[in-house]
Amino acid sequence: MGAIEDTYDDLDTDEVSLEEFREAVEAKVEQMGGLADDETAAMLIAHELEDGEVNGVADVTPEMDEAKFVAKVTSVGDVRTFERDGEDEEDGRVVNVDLADETGSVRGTFWDEAAVNAVEEVSVGDVLRVKGRPKSGYSGVEVSIDKAEVDEETEVDVQVRDTYEVADLSVGLSDVDLVGVVLDTDDVRTFSRDDGSEGRVSNLVLGDETGRVRVTLWDDQADLATEFEPDDVVEVVDGYVRERDGSLELHVGNRGTVEAVDADVEYVPDSTPIADLELDTTADIAGVVRSADPKRTFDRDDGSEGQVRNVRLQDSSGDIRVALWGEKADLDIGPGDEVMFVGAQIQDGWQDDLEASAGWQTTVIQLEDGAAAPAGDAGDAEASVSRGGNTGLTAFAEGDDAGGDEMSAFDDGDSEDATADGEEIEFTGVVVQAGSPVILDDGEETMSVDTDADVTLGQEVTVRGTLRDGRLAADDVF
Repeated sequence: MGAIEDTYDDLDTDEVSLEEFREAVEAKVEQMGGLADDETAAMLIAHELEDGEVNGVADVTPEMDEAKFVAKVTSVGDVRTFERDGEDEEDGRVVNVDLADETGSVRGTFWDEAAVNAVEEVSVGDVLRVKGRPKSGYSGVEVSIDKAEVDEETEVDVQVRDTYEVADLSVGLSDVDLVGVVLDTDDVRTFSRDDGSEGRVSNLVLGDETGRVRVTLWDDQADLATEFEPDDVVEVVDGYVRERDGSLELHVGNRGTVEAVDADVEYVPDSTPIADLELDTTADIAGVVRSADPKRTFDRDDGSEGQVRNVRLQDSSGDIRVALWGEKADLDIGPGDEVMFVGAQIQDGWQDDLEASAGWQTTVIQLEDGAAAPAGDAGDAEASVSRGGNTGLTAFAEGDDAGGDEMSAFDDGDSEDATADGEEIEFTGVVVQAGSPVILDDGEETMSVDTDADVTLGQEVTVRGTLRDGRLAADDVF
């Protein structure tokens, strides 16, 4: 065999036949005016063919002049027409397809006649060998496809889905339909774009059996966030996935929407025991509110006014102060409430203790009674969502800690209806401290109880006994 055939055999490509390769080599020799022989020209053509080969879709970047990859078609859009700038030019046509392999997904674009052919010849589930020009698109990396062929011999292990669950999401996915329960809602805020126009954005937080995801609604779709309440079940239609600050978000633009659906979806959060929290991490924590400080306001550096309120959250492993910033300071949370903070920032607090910060990215979920982890099972805290709290996109500031003794809310015997010392009484309340003493809260007052009974946080119990020195010495607990 000659140099051309030897070089062709070394190529790992099915893009061109040997005859096409010979023609390309002859054209290269002629182009270079005799400065290259057949062997040199063959090596140059081989390099051009190999340039742009990637190991997977995830390796395709906008900086590449050309990319070649194999991927499975997960969706095929409709042909859309558009007007070109020239008066005499025909309308253009375009169709988008979503392509994926085991490493990720990317949007591919066919133009004009190729767009029409793609709709007729390409189907969901086909494996394509693609050559195209990557660029940054509206929903991430897009590839303007120059050449695509169906490869019936290659298998790509990607499941084609009609609908997604949260755990299925990955960067670059588009045309995503997902059903979830609303955990949190946002107000609409406005912002200025680089071109001077005004944009609008809002957020929902959705959960399903596999996890949770923040949904970002843009411009005309932003008002959709105001139409739903926590516990509503909705479907995101035609969303696309992006990454922000290391977390996946599901975005909804003008092509997509969010609508209420009749479906049963349960979000089962999994919390981290308070004793296991680490500095400078983001965590989900759940427990019983042991105390709540008054809301206070402060002035930010830009002259605006902020607000913050501290609560003390306890589970069976320990307790931690949680700072509620901005609109979260207005949440109706008090002693005895069982609450989960999703995505709380763990940071240095007062007197070097850890503190949890609940800002705009934190979702606050009020749990059903008895849903918080019982004593001894903090690591297995699983609770179904009862209702969610409101949040906002208002920026939050680092303010001074409210300070004070967290146990001041449980000032023994300090109630409006003082009971005479030595009197036998009966008291019913929710366990907000399971240690010694046990502390009960009935919504109006707290009671310290000396008892050996095995009670758990969040449990409602009735105690009967004698009041001595502001404490109830329990004879019966039931």
